[in-house]
Amino acid sequence: MTKSILVVDDTRANLHLLVEILTINGYKVRPAANGHMALSAIEIESPDLILLDIMMPHMSGYEVCKHLKMREDTAEIPIIFISALNETFDKVHAFSIGAVDYVTKPFQVEELLARVETHLALQDMNQQLKNEVAHRERINNQLILEITERKRAELLLREQNQELDAFAHTVAHDLKNPLGFIASYLDYTLDNLDTITENQKLMFLNEIRTISHKSVNIIDELLLLASVRTNDIILTELDMQAILFDVRERLAPMIEKYQPQIMFPDSWPKALGYAPWIEEVWVNYFSNGLKYGGRPPHLTFGATVNDDSKSVRFWIKDNGAGLTPAQQEELFTEFTRLKQVEVEGTGLGLSIIRRIIKRLGGQVGVESEVGQGSLFYFELPCPE
Repeated sequence: MTKSILVVDDTRANLHLLVEILTINGYKVRPAANGHMALSAIEIESPDLILLDIMMPHMSGYEVCKHLKMREDTAEIPIIFISALNETFDKVHAFSIGAVDYVTKPFQVEELLARVETHLALQDMNQQLKNEVAHRERINNQLILEITERKRAELLLREQNQELDAFAHTVAHDLKNPLGFIASYLDYTLDNLDTITENQKLMFLNEIRTISHKSVNIIDELLLLASVRTNDIILTELDMQAILFDVRERLAPMIEKYQPQIMFPDSWPKALGYAPWIEEVWVNYFSNGLKYGGRPPHLTFGATVNDDSKSVRFWIKDNGAGLTPAQQEELFTEFTRLKQVEVEGTGLGLSIIRRIIKRLGGQVGVESEVGQGSLFYFELPCPE
């Protein structure tokens, strides 16, 4: 590819001579009679090299050089100064402002061409080096990205394996006991059909029904957890009043059993989420409030827009015994169950809540003091 050279000299004879020499030797040459014309020519097309006279009216070669070196798009163009023998030439200043070389008038053609060829070759080598460095950086960045992705995939696989182990343990532990009770009740009843009373049969059947419902609940929670881990969902604006209406319908038997005092707000702030999952969150919080609250339970529901106006905190407060700091730390941990008197659970519920809200871009938490009840909350993003 033909190299282009911009020659800048206010002396017409010198300018003509330089153009002729360089053109004959195969270069594409553009002349400029002063500094302003040179800058205008560079704006149209950047040259590969500039031969620049120092002593010019209105704008010296030094000024042109400084201007070009201050600009990112022209800073790398090699500049060779042209100086007459009878002119004062400050070499230190010339190199300090970015020049790569200089030639003196009158020209030695061989010397001029040698310096031009040398600096064009150096420019090519410099560009090749930059391209190679950039190429290596791209390769390194790609390798870093691949390594990062591989580590992320390995971490995810390790976490999933740990989850599968935990699932297996949970199923084995929490389903084995109730199914064992069911089998025992059935075996005893069948072996003693002629001797047990009708009241005993009815009691055994009620126990079997209760335990069966618990087993179904365990399976439902595991299926919900699986859906949270795998399903892709779209966030939409929630109708929280309608969601809680459905929650109360689902928990009607528990509400009838515990006879709670319940307070709901008159209205709910807008938030984004996935209604089926949020219904499960409220079912878990609400049922825990019924079971762990006072006797009777006093449950207050509410919502607060956070100070940043980007998220909403939804909460339920109970009048239960409260939780110690140690219990609060373990509360949302995977497959952890609080040992509370006369209360049994699978240990899945709150860990599922944490996963659900995390998938929806929010967070969960609890505020509690022993003897002061507990406030469970979850946060969801606001609509834009």
